[in-house]
Amino acid sequence: MFLPPGFEDRIELGPQWASVPEHHPPTPVPPQYQEKQRKREAEERRRFPLEQRLKEHIIGQESAIATVGAAIRRKENGWYDEEHPLVFLFLGSSGIGKTELAKQTAKYMHKDAKKGFIRLDMSEFQERHEVAKFIGSPPGYIGHEEGGQLTKKLKQCPNAVVLFDEVDKAHPDVLTIMLQLFDEGRLTDGKGKTIDCKDAIFIMTSNVASEEIAQHALQLRQEALEMAHNRLAENLGDVQITDKITISKNFKENVIRPILKAHFRRDEFLGRINEIVYFLPFCHSELIQLVNKELNFWAKRAKQRHNITLLWDREVADVLVDGYNVHYGARSIKHEVERRVVNQLAAAYEQDLLPGGCTLRITVEDSDKQLLKSPELPSPQDEKRSPKLRLEIIDKDSKTHKLDIRAPLHPEKVCFTL
Repeated sequence: MFLPPGFEDRIELGPQWASVPEHHPPTPVPPQYQEKQRKREAEERRRFPLEQRLKEHIIGQESAIATVGAAIRRKENGWYDEEHPLVFLFLGSSGIGKTELAKQTAKYMHKDAKKGFIRLDMSEFQERHEVAKFIGSPPGYIGHEEGGQLTKKLKQCPNAVVLFDEVDKAHPDVLTIMLQLFDEGRLTDGKGKTIDCKDAIFIMTSNVASEEIAQHALQLRQEALEMAHNRLAENLGDVQITDKITISKNFKENVIRPILKAHFRRDEFLGRINEIVYFLPFCHSELIQLVNKELNFWAKRAKQRHNITLLWDREVADVLVDGYNVHYGARSIKHEVERRVVNQLAAAYEQDLLPGGCTLRITVEDSDKQLLKSPELPSPQDEKRSPKLRLEIIDKDSKTHKLDIRAPLHPEKVCFTL
């Protein structure tokens, strides 16, 4: 049998011969390529700035986006103090976009978003002994080799975007560690090794003073609306009614800062924060966007999973907006859509009322009859006479007919046999 030259040697070496990798030293990147890459990235930032990217994922919060975008721009272009990391404190109610803004900032800063975004839930660090989970246990203690949740990840990516979620719940000893982290941009782990993270971005979120911020913003919007109506009544020409408001410096200094100082109990901690960013309650136009975003999510899900086309009237969004709760933010809109729309879709699907490939339309019920027929007594929600939503099937000839969905049994009416 004919064998190519050198093949006999391969046979003698066995199957491991092919698995031995050839090690080559890493090829150095030419300076010209680095400069071209830097110019390419700078041009990309000019054409598609951070603010524009953030607005694609976050509804409203234009002031917060502008504040974060300006600080990041200073950092990217070398107009910042290289001896100190960038530190933000996000204030506002729950479900209003604080965590999402941190996530999207990390995606903008790092191609590998999983590695470049570190999130720590500070409710896990409420006790003194849990500081060890933060920086790692000292030598001789259990878990010493594992390292801390923060220090271990910062070693892998020293310029990461670090989110301290609900920082107001952390133990004061954890805040003491943050003083060194925010001021000098370094952190010493349980093994005594120092981690340099001056290039990192630290974002803290907190619900402290969220009630005061929300009420102040709602009051400002009401005053702006009344002023616009008065000008219209006085025939002072075209008056543009806007929902955009700005929190005054006086309110920040005289109301918010004393609350923060009373909670964190140290001026040096607040003094190390570059920007305190305020997140305001959603205005009506932003709530409409939130409702449509949620409905679009379920329309996409209906098409992918059940081949059902879901449409809705414009008035439907106005009805669902009423479910907004200023304390729960966008989550209250999500729950309202699930309660008033998705529940009907699930019931209709379970009762085999939705043929495959059909087109559904969500519309506002004209009459006062309940959408889901039920013999039970009216609930407190029914007494408010809020508009009802109903599902209709659109036939091929564009005719519509209402779905007759049976109401589920009321829990109090269910009988159990022992």
